[in-house]
Amino acid sequence: MAWQFDADRPIYKQLKERILLMIVSGAYGAGAQLPTVRDLAEEAAVNPNTLQKALVELERDGLVFTQRTSGRFVTEDAELIRRAKNDLAQEQIDLFLMKMAAIGYDRQDAAVLIQ
Repeated sequence: MAWQFDADRPIYKQLKERILLMIVSGAYGAGAQLPTVRDLAEEAAVNPNTLQKALVELERDGLVFTQRTSGRFVTEDAELIRRAKNDLAQEQIDLFLMKMAAIGYDRQDAAVLIQ
């Protein structure tokens, strides 16, 4: 089934986020080989060049590396994966708090609601 994308953001960024989520959630574990660009692009129903751009960004971030003739792999650096996971969590918390502020809740009120 094709992945769903928002029309208001670049697809390659959404692909990067989706693959990053698979890495930090453990769907693609540390050291695991990623599917080929062609296979991932087919699964997501996107152009392989678009997917390639997302993977290049993940490589730049150190979360993915390429082994010549063997494909792409997830980093084995557990600390890097943990930091990426924490960064994603912090983004979600910030977004939640921003939305709560928009409807009139401060941090303490939001924390009380969560409790």
